[in-house]
Amino acid sequence: MSKSAIDTGILLETGTNELEILEFSINEIRKEGEEPVPNFFGINVAKVMQVIETPNLDPPESAPHPSFMGTIPLRDLILPVLDLSVWLELNMPKTERDIVIVTEFSKSVTGFLVSGVTEIHRVGWGEVIPPSNIISSNTDAIVGLIDKGDYFVQLLDLETILTQFEPKSDKDVKISDVRYNVLVADDSATIRAMIKQNLTEANFNPIITNNGDEALRTIRGFRDKAEAAGKDITEFVDIVISDIEMPLMDGFSLTKNIKDDPLLHKLPVILYSSIITKELKHKGDSVGANRQISKPDLNTIPEIAINLIEGGID
Repeated sequence: MSKSAIDTGILLETGTNELEILEFSINEIRKEGEEPVPNFFGINVAKVMQVIETPNLDPPESAPHPSFMGTIPLRDLILPVLDLSVWLELNMPKTERDIVIVTEFSKSVTGFLVSGVTEIHRVGWGEVIPPSNIISSNTDAIVGLIDKGDYFVQLLDLETILTQFEPKSDKDVKISDVRYNVLVADDSATIRAMIKQNLTEANFNPIITNNGDEALRTIRGFRDKAEAAGKDITEFVDIVISDIEMPLMDGFSLTKNIKDDPLLHKLPVILYSSIITKELKHKGDSVGANRQISKPDLNTIPEIAINLIEGGID
């Protein structure tokens, strides 16, 4: 399956709170001697380059992580392949029918070994159930579930997995002279902790929420308090920083709600994602996002936020 074969329809109308996911399976042997049972997962179609047959790699002894299987050539690239079942602690039997989903996001190309691809679904973020409501997971890479009736599709945040392989940034963080209040929305506990640390070190007061729906309810609460007290919204929050892909409400819909509100529209909004590409950037522009950055550049958020707050926005 090539990128051209799965491109149709991924550029959904902005602000509709929708996305398309590629559903795939990882078979699991739960009891010795019994047939493997499929577990179903999903990732954003926009992150998928293509699907290829298993390269039948033997993991090197010096692997940086047990899930690392080695590297393979693809076009003009040499890309790492990770065994997703190892990361998720699933006992997946290896077969000749296994496949590798080749993804491109966070400025990197990576292959993920799985049992097979099922189909593509268009879903609304409002249909994505936070995992804490259904399951107790051993990884925060599972950010939501989609109820298909007789089974659940577990939505994966592959960026959380790749952060374990990325070197820590040693770039100095710009420190604000004023302690600004910043509302942050992200469904990944790993990314939330990273952003909170960066903002705190830069002298911000981070207000952390778990998704766009919670963020919107929080900011509307600040708006109502400000209006009741005859104060400006900036007495409560100075800027909003949000991931794009989140259960219940995505970052595009959150931004649109903020920018359509006459009392909130002055607030600058920074959106970030692993898929900020030229093709997708127009979505953030159309809902009024003031800046859009890629997740590998999260360490730049404090400086961008200071410049937006102090320099004003259009």
